[in-house]
Amino acid sequence: MSQAVPPLRVGVLGGTFDPVHLGHLRSAVELQEALALDRVHMIPAASPPLRGMPSVAPAERLALLALGIGDTPGLVADPRELDRDGPSYTVDTLASLREELGGAARLIMALGHDAFLKLAEWHRPERLFALAHLAVIHRPDFDAPLSPALAELIAEREVDTAEEMMERPAGAVLRLALPTRMAISATEVRRRLAEGRSVRYLLPEAVEQRIRHRRLYLSR
Repeated sequence: MSQAVPPLRVGVLGGTFDPVHLGHLRSAVELQEALALDRVHMIPAASPPLRGMPSVAPAERLALLALGIGDTPGLVADPRELDRDGPSYTVDTLASLREELGGAARLIMALGHDAFLKLAEWHRPERLFALAHLAVIHRPDFDAPLSPALAELIAEREVDTAEEMMERPAGAVLRLALPTRMAISATEVRRRLAEGRSVRYLLPEAVEQRIRHRRLYLSR
């Protein structure tokens, strides 16, 4: 008898990627390893609802992301939020992925602890858990208590292990400490570029080359 094929495991790592840096990319690789994911979709937001518009056009940020990923196995530069009109609501992105992957796939949305603290303010946050799991990545420089609204939103959803989370397609919350936890700030990268300072070892070399060739971020 043939063995049943295990459900696909797909991670989602969104953000403005303004610009993508080595912290983003290393987190995606370590997320893939920690949860034994088949792939991780890195999805640039075209119009993030809860923050200001990025200074560089969405198509350019996607091109930088694709350059940063290069031939890294399992990482995907996913343009789906750039192909939609209006605000880049995560719930719409997850619904799109869920439709593609089917109901049995394990879909895991990853976000940092700072973004997690604002989850209750997102568009239709309760719907997120019908579509995906949530992996909350600890950051070395950020730790704060949960608001009452957030505590209520995730009540009875937290699990202790990836194995427990993967028992079902969606609905759980897992706290995850990645090994490297590179605390690189895109804000600091942009500031350094604007001031003409070095960004060596903060960005992939191909990303830095394109930024300088196209004169992105080089003036305030």
